[in-house]
Order: sequence, then structure tokens, then C-alpha cells
Amino acid sequence: MATVSVRYIVDDVDAAIAFYTQSLGFALTMHPAPSFAMLTRGDLRLLVNGTTGQGGASQPMPDGRRPEPGGWNRIQIEVDNIEDEVQRLKTSGARFRNDIVTGFGGKQVLVEDPAGNAVELFEPPKK
Repeated sequence: MATVSVRYIVDDVDAAIAFYTQSLGFALTMHPAPSFAMLTRGDLRLLVNGTTGQGGASQPMPDGRRPEPGGWNRIQIEVDNIEDEVQRLKTSGARFRNDIVTGFGGKQVLVEDPAGNAVELFEPPKK
């Protein structure tokens, strides 16, 4: 599989780095400026940009809107045991948008990064 890049806008790049590396198993690939970092996990490249800075990701749109964190688009991370992951993350102070939802396709829950961006934890059904 080719590497896939996803960009999240965050309030605090350093807090995002800590959350993704310490809580979700990402590796810090680069942090060349205070307002930008690149993290990786498998074939996923996560680009985190602050709401200010010189990079294009933080610049206002022609209509004046500014990029901001906390939407509903999300990355999905597959886990072996969602209950254990939720408990581990709650112990570390992570915020959740919902409780675990179980459906035909498996179980899922939404945890927020420090800026309020959603990350879906997903446990596929047992075979």
C-alpha cells in the first residue's frame, strides 16, 4: 500500500506530537517548525499544522474563513481490543466523544486529540 497523508489542524503542535506518539503509537518523522510536524504510523503520514505560521495550511481562505481544528473527518486506527484501549486512554486523560458503538461491522469509538480532532478506534468483528 502507498503512504497516505492526512492533515489535521491543531491548536498546539507539541501537544499533538505528545498525544499521537505517546497514546496512539505514531513516530515523529519531522518537526522543522513550531507550527508543523509530520508523524507516521505504518502507511499513514499524519501532518499536523498549527492555526498560525507561515505554512499554507494555516492561511485564511479568500472568503476570510480560517482553518480550525475539531471537525468530524477522521483517521481510523484498528485495535485488537477496543475496551482495553479505551480504558488505557481514559486513564491518560483522553477525551471521548461517545461510548463504544457495536454494529455488524465491528466496534468503534471516537477519541479526540488535544485540539479536538476526532480519531476513530475500530475493532473488527472476531472471526
